Amino acid sequence: MNNKLRVVLLTGSHPRHLHVARTLYDAGLLTAVMVEERENFTPDPPPGLLHIDQENFIRHFHDRDEAERRFFGEEKLKELPSDLPVLKVSLAELNSDKVKEWVLSHQPDHVLTYGVHKISDELLSSFPKYSWNIHGGLSPWYRGNITLFWPFYMLRPNWAGMTIHYLTAQLDGGAIVHHSVPELHRGDGVHDVACRAVMQVADDIVQILQQRAEGREFPGTPQKSSGKLFVGTDWHPQHLRVVYNLYNNDIVDRYLDGEISSPPPPLVTVL
Repeated sequence: MNNKLRVVLLTGSHPRHLHVARTLYDAGLLTAVMVEERENFTPDPPPGLLHIDQENFIRHFHDRDEAERRFFGEEKLKELPSDLPVLKVSLAELNSDKVKEWVLSHQPDHVLTYGVHKISDELLSSFPKYSWNIHGGLSPWYRGNITLFWPFYMLRPNWAGMTIHYLTAQLDGGAIVHHSVPELHRGDGVHDVACRAVMQVADDIVQILQQRAEGREFPGTPQKSSGKLFVGTDWHPQHLRVVYNLYNNDIVDRYLDGEISSPPPPLVTVL
């Protein structure tokens, strides 16, 4: 364990979340982890869909499960290291006194969140100065929910990435520390790019924390644009028709071939 930093991670229970936890642990940068039990990873399609949308829904979430197993392995919570303090909570317990006391008991100088629901102002106020969220999307353009899907729907696969930003009361609105974008590979589908983005941000946060241990400051870059805040109800199964029926999930290949053009995102990077 790196004695210079005491890092507590609040994360979800899906494979991508546990990959970030494992990466931090393997780098000697994780003191303790709280895991919020998240929803079923392969949900059933909602009733009343047309056949085309039901098929796309099943395909989309089956392929997501397959991609995360392929990229991250069969990591389960019970496979997290036995010497790592772990607190498992439900959504209802996320902002409880129990969580607050548990976090403070580990005396963190850095708190990271990734894949948990919104942190209450009260809990947030107990966190140290260096409290960052790892957001699956490029803020400010893709804030909120399902933000690794919308770049594909908008035919901008090169805008699928992750944001490390300061935790604030405004959802995904804190000053940006760093944007992570993965390299796009021929043959990648929407879920492959999402998994590569997670792997990239996990590697990047390790490098950033190692520099923090050496004393480097990261004041962050304020988000000057409100961008777009996507909410869960913005997404409908019918949106999948663009990815699967119109483009057969080959948007990356068409972008790499120049058939789809998209300008590069103006990234904040500290590496």
